Amino acid sequence: MNSTAHAERRRLVALGAAAAAGLALSATSAGAVTSATSATSATSAGTRNPSSHSMTIPPTSERLSVAQQAIVPIAALAAAGDMPRLNAALNQGLDAGLTVSEAREVLVQLYAYAGFPRSLNALAELMQVVDARQQRGLRDAPGRAPGRPIPQGDALLAAGTANQTRLSGAPVQGPLFDFAPVANEYLRTHLFGDIFERDNLDWHSREVATVSMLAAITGVEPQLLAHIRIATHIGMTASQLREVGQLLAERVGTDSGQRVRDALARHLAGKPAG
Repeated sequence: MNSTAHAERRRLVALGAAAAAGLALSATSAGAVTSATSATSATSAGTRNPSSHSMTIPPTSERLSVAQQAIVPIAALAAAGDMPRLNAALNQGLDAGLTVSEAREVLVQLYAYAGFPRSLNALAELMQVVDARQQRGLRDAPGRAPGRPIPQGDALLAAGTANQTRLSGAPVQGPLFDFAPVANEYLRTHLFGDIFERDNLDWHSREVATVSMLAAITGVEPQLLAHIRIATHIGMTASQLREVGQLLAERVGTDSGQRVRDALARHLAGKPAG
């Protein structure tokens, strides 16, 4: 196999690895890029996509919100399975005004990136933290439930596909999903349907959580880069993502923070995953 063929194979493997997280590393055509840019312009002002009924994307500032700052260590430590430090991070987050609902949403979403065992253990830790705080007379804000019913059946697949496309900027496809199409169906129905249709946590905060989770896990650099690209596509800034890396370095570990910095540098340099 010549060097050109080797390079093309590596490119396809990298695309497939990123797609395994349900994400396109880039738009697949000029038309897709144009459509994605238009969608981003509409949603960054806080409007709702009428075709997908996806949730509102909040206006962007140069800093993470207080709640998003609290989400960073919670998501990362939950992904790492570090229960003692997660307990402290949950208490600090609730003290800072993070609602119980927001914390719970992050830990439910964790299953898609770190598996059900880590998600269930983290949810049990949150439950214990809330109970202990109540016994000390603390009454944390419960937050809100999703504001609309989650679609079912074919409607759920359609909504999840629309959400996945909107997040990625183009339809997600490639050799990996030609080989295992059911994997993309699961991503569309479970992750981008069941989870991302829940509108009690905005998409920026969900991506802050996802980037933080992936940064705490070794060997998932293509998916981390893909989510850095997703975050910027939906309107998050490089400054906000640098803040995620800084918080990880300070609150979780220098390795996690460095992974975010490296992925952001690759994204800003236009380098592919892999």
